[in-house]
Amino acid sequence: MQSRRHAIESEETGIDLAPMLDFVLNLLIFFIITTSFVKESGINVTRPQALTAEHKESGNILIAIRPNGEIWMDKRHIDLREVRDQIEKLHIERPDDTVVIIADKASQTGVLTKVMDQVKLGGIGDVSIAAAPPSA
Repeated sequence: MQSRRHAIESEETGIDLAPMLDFVLNLLIFFIITTSFVKESGINVTRPQALTAEHKESGNILIAIRPNGEIWMDKRHIDLREVRDQIEKLHIERPDDTVVIIADKASQTGVLTKVMDQVKLGGIGDVSIAAAPPSA
C-alpha cells in the first residue's frame, strides 16, 4: 500500500505550464496586432534646411525624391504614374496614415508638386515635406 501511495505522489509533482503558454501567446498576438511597421523610402537624401521646421514623430508612408527626379517608395524606384495607385492601396489598408515626402534639396520643385498632387488624388490629405532644422 505504501509503494502505491509513493507512486501517486511522484506523478503529481510537475507544474502545469499550459496557462503560462496561453498568456505568452496572447501577449505575442497583442504586440503583433498593435505594432506599427515603419516603411522606409529606400534612399538617403540631403534635406533642405528650414527655420520653421517642426519635429514630427514620423509619417507612416515615406516617399523620397532624388536630385535627378527619381521617386522612391518602399525601397524601390517607382514612376510618377504609380504613386497614386500605391497610395490608394496603402490608404485602403490603413486609412489613418500620413505621408512624408523627403525631397532632396537639389530636386526640382515641379516633381515635388506632382508627387504631392498624386498623393492627394490617392486619398491622403495629410502630406508633409521633410526638412532639416538649421544647423547651429
